[in-house]
Amino acid sequence: MDARGQAAIVTGAASGLGRASAAALAEAGARVALFDVNEAENAAAAEEIGGLAVACDVTDGPSAERAVAVAREAHGPARILINCAGVGPAKRIVGRDGPLDLDWFSRVIAVNLIGSFNLLRLAAADMIGLDPLAGDERGVIVNTASVAATEGQIGQAAYSASKGGVAAMTLPAAREFARFGVRVNTISPGLFATPMLFALPEEAQKSLGASVPYPSRLGRPEEYAALALHIVSNQMINGEVVRLDGALRMAPK
Repeated sequence: MDARGQAAIVTGAASGLGRASAAALAEAGARVALFDVNEAENAAAAEEIGGLAVACDVTDGPSAERAVAVAREAHGPARILINCAGVGPAKRIVGRDGPLDLDWFSRVIAVNLIGSFNLLRLAAADMIGLDPLAGDERGVIVNTASVAATEGQIGQAAYSASKGGVAAMTLPAAREFARFGVRVNTISPGLFATPMLFALPEEAQKSLGASVPYPSRLGRPEEYAALALHIVSNQMINGEVVRLDGALRMAPK
């Protein structure tokens, strides 16, 4: 699909992978709605690219429904969805203070997995009713998993479970929507220079970057965005979980 002139939604758009993806879509000529819970940062990101800032809690059904309605009213039904909203703090299952708080685990699952499904279901419901474009295509959905889905480190049980769920729902979703010409894919990034890693000391960031075989550095959000945009444009990519990690395979810790 050519993104030019198409309505697009990006979640987690106030920073990191989402912000870069929103910028790439805008540069490609899409009409971009930026969804995030951080309203101030989201507004700044939207102003920077000429997009529409929309407050959205991806874990909440009514919040997401309102956000999609606002975007639809402004730009028309979205043909492109890129799901980047996520959280990733690390905690052991059993720590010094005992077993992990179940509410904390639930929160990670809610944002990363349920949040992705929440927007997928709403965007797909609009997409399948649209007139087909070239090749009978109606829409493209790109979710975000992580290499932790298959190589989770100690302390990443919640994060790995959530991202594993995102990866696992890719194929059944793609199969369900195939007859409507709606593609579903997932990008599985390795170590990227995003706010999740910026919280670490600089030396720790350098050490993590050096652990990547090649290129030996942290990935750049613009590189994620470039892959997302390619997936949008390449009709044959469907039902795939695509690693973007510089040949990294995570160690236990």
